[in-house]
This record gives sequence, C-alpha cells and structure tokens, in this order.
Amino acid sequence: MKTPTLFTALPDYIATPDSMAIDSEGNLVLSCPNFADLSLPGCVVKIDQDGNVRKWFDVPVREDTGMARPMGIGFGPDGDLYVIDNQGWLESMPEVQFKGRLLRIRMDGDKMVKCTVVANNMEHPNGLRIKDGYVYLTQSYLHKEKHPSGNLLSCVYRFGLDEENIEITNTLADPHILTTFVTSNPLCQYGVDGIEFDHDGNLLVGNFGDGAVYKVTFNQDMTVKSNEVWAQNPAELKSTDGMVMGEDGWLYIADFCNNAIVMVSPDGKEVKRLAQSPDCDGLDGGLDQPGEPIIWNGKVIASCFDLVCNDYNVNTAHEMPATLAQIEL
Repeated sequence: MKTPTLFTALPDYIATPDSMAIDSEGNLVLSCPNFADLSLPGCVVKIDQDGNVRKWFDVPVREDTGMARPMGIGFGPDGDLYVIDNQGWLESMPEVQFKGRLLRIRMDGDKMVKCTVVANNMEHPNGLRIKDGYVYLTQSYLHKEKHPSGNLLSCVYRFGLDEENIEITNTLADPHILTTFVTSNPLCQYGVDGIEFDHDGNLLVGNFGDGAVYKVTFNQDMTVKSNEVWAQNPAELKSTDGMVMGEDGWLYIADFCNNAIVMVSPDGKEVKRLAQSPDCDGLDGGLDQPGEPIIWNGKVIASCFDLVCNDYNVNTAHEMPATLAQIEL
C-alpha cells in the first residue's frame, strides 16, 4: 500500500470538507458543509495549482432553516455549479429533516448571479454526477418507505439539467427516482452514497452500509436495464463513500469507516486498498475519515470528513484544522 501525505491544512472557516470538482481553469473546488461547527456557514472554496485556498462563496441558506450544508457538487456543461444541500444529515435536528435541496448556482467570477432550486424537500441527498443532460443524485435514506425485509431503502434520482422547483416526496411515487437499493448490513443501515460513471457510460453506485458497488446499465432510451452488485470484498472494502473513476478504468473509493482509499479494477473483480491510516488527526497526511476522492494532477486528493465517531468507524474524535490528504499515482 501507498503512504498518504498532507495535501493541505484548511483555513479555520472549514470544519468539515466533503465533495470536490475541477473547474474550467483547473482549480480544485471543494464543498464544506461544516457539520462539525454549525456556527460556520456552508461554503464552497477554490484551491489553485499552487495549493492556495480561498473561499469562493457561501451557499445561499434555506429561508425556513437559515442554513445550507453543501455536499455533492458538479459542474454542468454551461459552467453552472450544481450543489447538494444536505440539511437532513443533521439527524439530531428535527427542524431540518426533509429540507434537503439540489441547487444550481451561476457565478460570474466571484459574484453569484443566480441560484435556482432544482429539487426541494429531500430527506438525505448526498452524492452527485452530471452526464448527457442529466444530474444524477444519491439519496441515502428513504425512511418513508418500508422494504419487506425491514432493511433500509435508498435511491438514485435523475433530473434534467434545466428542471427546477421539483417537490420531492421521498416516496417511491417520485417520478424522478431512477432506481432503488436495499442495505442489508444490520450494523450499518446507511444507503447509497458514492456515484460515478464508468468509461462505457454505466452508472456505478456505492451502497455505503454493505460496502458494495452496484453497476446500473441502461437501455437505449436511458431507462434502467439492470442494477446489480458489481464489486464487493468485505476483507478490503467496508464502506463506499465518494468515488472517482481514473483514466485507466480503475475506480477509487473513499472507505469512510476504515480510513482507507480502495481501488477496484475495470472488470470489478479486484478490490484492494491503495492506502490506509489508523485513527489520526490528519496533520501528518493520514486519511482522517476520507469522504470524497478526486484525481487531480496525477494524485488522488481525499477530503477528510473527520466527524462520525462510533464503534463502526476507525475515527474516534474530530480535530481541527480540517485537512485534505494526497496519494501519488
């Protein structure tokens, strides 16, 4: 395995880093929901080629809750940034449940010129990818629906890039649900999270609690043809948070619970750890509960979420400053 090193220690206005994207100028763009310190606004920052970090903008808050908690992000073909606002991640706060949003934000340099609500009132929106005129979004919980097994249901939504003001019911009646998933692991009832496309246009979705990657294939009319487990190896991969596809077809996954980055071969048969860290504060470059990976300038950059502490996770405490780790490829 490789040894991760410190990419950067983040400014003190960032307590929880999460998702990343790359803008048209090659800058790294990072969403910061800041769940570890709710006095901090949810924001999006830019990191330039020299590693300089600066706040780009605070995400517009939802009027009735007074907050925004950005997670998955991605750029549309016109340069607009699509941002998941996962207010429902804060399960201890009933007032923000079923208040998640998908936002479309148009920037002119450093000035926000428009913010459109694409979809509203989601329970737990999480990861995001954009392809061929659609935005695909994982929702980790569908608690309003009961599976016959008693296990958790979750889903992927698909929206047209120009849709707006869609009211989500968080039930199977929502017409924008592409496909659903069941999490069978009784020790971790947390649903789909990471999302990515392979080089053949198939959708790969990580079922977090089961540590499994599903492959969703499509018919010519983009309806779902199949939805099956594609990669799983409990000895190497415990949880599937964010994931990113490399140019060589290998998939890189943030194993949130195991403080690891895991690789999956293009055929899904080989699942192996690229790097792993013990419980740490991330300041030496350790993987401090990695939430999202991205490939940037020949490296895997991983955001260290560093917040969830229970017996199912290696992580035992939140520390500041927040960090990003890097692994040379």
